[in-house]
Amino acid sequence: MSSSPSTKVQPKHLLLELLLASGDDPLPVSHAVAAGAVFGISENHVRVTLARLAAQDMAQATERGAWRLGPAAQSLAQDVSHWRSTAERLRPWNGQYVAVHCGALARGDRAATRQRERALHLLGFAELQRDFWLRPDNIEADIAAIRARLHTLGLEAQAVVCGCTSLDAATEAAVDALWDGVALNQGYRATQERLQRWLDGAARLPIDQAARESFFLGGAAIRQLVYDPLLPEPMVDGALRAAFIDSVHAFDAAGRAIWDRFYEALSTPDTAARKARLRIA
Repeated sequence: MSSSPSTKVQPKHLLLELLLASGDDPLPVSHAVAAGAVFGISENHVRVTLARLAAQDMAQATERGAWRLGPAAQSLAQDVSHWRSTAERLRPWNGQYVAVHCGALARGDRAATRQRERALHLLGFAELQRDFWLRPDNIEADIAAIRARLHTLGLEAQAVVCGCTSLDAATEAAVDALWDGVALNQGYRATQERLQRWLDGAARLPIDQAARESFFLGGAAIRQLVYDPLLPEPMVDGALRAAFIDSVHAFDAAGRAIWDRFYEALSTPDTAARKARLRIA
């Protein structure tokens, strides 16, 4: 994603990201307003969005002028934080696959279909034939854990989740064509290099610009990792992916440090002057 000032962010998305990043610490509304200004979002829009999130139980006030995630956002927080344990979810591939058969599930409910397919894509499944999805059996502790994770993400309990072995040569060839390992490897390398180039020059940026750009670049890298199918070798270069994962963690830590400095700058004596500089033309 481009990190140019013309890149837009929705107020709801920004505030949820800020609340997620705050963790157990409440987010002062003054910080939310200042962060909104970095992205060209008015104070009134920030406050209205917080009120709407509260009405949806996605956010809740903890004390005067401070907010934290609400009960309805806890599952979102778990889904978002799941990327941090990506490396630990991988295990050696035994050459077998995990299959999901959705033939008995209704297709008329578009919302349910979207949720089902999102769950499958998040775990790297690809559709081999209509309603028959596959992925290599190399993630989570076992198939039972994969099944439980799919159900948590929204796959209906009526779907059949099972192991799949002894594919014929033609089917194996069709399965190999479901993912583009070359493109995945190129993506790992390109993102790692892009993040490192930005970090090399970050110290020279004004703090509001660094905060804004780190938000976009870090968010794009995390999304790439979240939707990575986590294929085994030889489908992808495992060492290259490991380096990519490490780079995302390093960038996330650097981004958090940048935002900490941004917040700290708000409480200095020249707060008014700093806030004025936050306005984006």
